[in-house]
Amino acid sequence: MAVHDLWYFSALGPDKTKVKSTRYGRGKRWRVRYVDTAGESRNKHFDRKTDATAFDLASRAGTAPEVQLDQGARHAAFADYAERWRQARDIGWAVETRRRVESNLRLHLVPEFGNRALRSITQTDVLLWLAQRLGSGVPQSSMRLYFELLDAVMAGAVTDKIIPDNPCAGIKLSQVFRGLTRAPKWVPEETDVVRLFDVVPDRYRALVWLGAGGGLRISEALGFEHGPRCLDVDNEELHVVQQLRYSPRDYGGFYLSEPKSRSSGTVDLDPMVADVLQAHVKEGFGPMEVEMPDITAGRPVMRAVPLMFTTVHGNPFTDRTWSAEWIKWRRKAGWPEQNSGFHALRHFFATTLITNHADPKEVQRALRHATLQITLETYVHFWPRRERRRGVVGDVLRRAAGKELGSR
Repeated sequence: MAVHDLWYFSALGPDKTKVKSTRYGRGKRWRVRYVDTAGESRNKHFDRKTDATAFDLASRAGTAPEVQLDQGARHAAFADYAERWRQARDIGWAVETRRRVESNLRLHLVPEFGNRALRSITQTDVLLWLAQRLGSGVPQSSMRLYFELLDAVMAGAVTDKIIPDNPCAGIKLSQVFRGLTRAPKWVPEETDVVRLFDVVPDRYRALVWLGAGGGLRISEALGFEHGPRCLDVDNEELHVVQQLRYSPRDYGGFYLSEPKSRSSGTVDLDPMVADVLQAHVKEGFGPMEVEMPDITAGRPVMRAVPLMFTTVHGNPFTDRTWSAEWIKWRRKAGWPEQNSGFHALRHFFATTLITNHADPKEVQRALRHATLQITLETYVHFWPRRERRRGVVGDVLRRAAGKELGSR
């Protein structure tokens, strides 16, 4: 799109002045090229340059009537558009393809997206749909067919300029399927966590709460320090900015580094976690200052770190010393021998949010996952299935009628 002067050539003459074209003085002087809603290149002519420039800007912004979809197209429902998309391509398909596409649309896509406006369907919606269906046991081969059909319909809507972007773009099914292996093998229930609290010594109860109530990994919990660097009670926030590591060869022993996969972040501080952390300090279990290198900013800096959790001798935990304690507590709580490490508390934290209908993006933020796709893939079996509601209008009208009769 651009404004062109039809009365003069764009190149200047030898004397550096404008050269008149053969159209000089005939018809409208200014022309604007634009692309209409069908994707066709069009021209529009104007007498005044100001009008041409205004139309050019409106076309680029998508506000000119010539480039705007009508309201019906803009708010088209998925079911309506998908049917038109199918009918427009039906003639070129084999009989078996026609049957398969019609069946998959009717049985697997329309029940999920049918009444939704095309423009309202987001990548999050598509990922959540994949997670829920895979979690309910739909075979991967079938989900590939359904997803590829959804992708084709949404790509058609982009071509028809009904939606600006395809929400399926950027989703790689191979990564989604591989992500199923990340799903936790065992997740403790509320009673399991309560039994663990009962057997863990008071000195480490707050540590367990950081896992169950804050979603921290064990190295992040052991590296948790007293003070505003990690804890902001006034704003009800936990700052997960470091983890405790041990390498005698490289750092002479203990040191602090960034969390796994650079997953530093700020998460909500649960009131119960705040209370047990306060009680931990009040009862004199921590903090304990330990001198160690801090490489969270890149270059190692020696500092005294006020660690909240140490052994009874005031030393940081190594993997070996921590595992010895955890195994004793886990067995006393009746947890299984396999897949029941401290990370199971993080799974409990995540699934509790999910089953209490937390928004998927909020769960991602709380877990500090790099992408929403990781969150959805990891907990694919725990996302609540959306039930197809029937008789909604009848129920609403029945209640309204009851209220009306009751007021007479």
